[in-house]
Amino acid sequence: MHVSVDTTLCIGSGQCAMSLPEVFDQDQAEGLVVLLDAKPPRELHDDVDEAVNRCPVQAISTTAP
Repeated sequence: MHVSVDTTLCIGSGQCAMSLPEVFDQDQAEGLVVLLDAKPPRELHDDVDEAVNRCPVQAISTTAP
């Protein structure tokens, strides 16, 4: 799995960072998503999918490796 974020869409709701801090964080200045791990381990894939679904503006996407 490869994770991508589009910071131009992000509104800083923080749903991703709260649900999966191993993969996502928030920029302190603007509150926008910061991707910490673009290729998370397999055991986090379900959690990444949940974070994608929680994003209110669909700023997070995944693709197969």
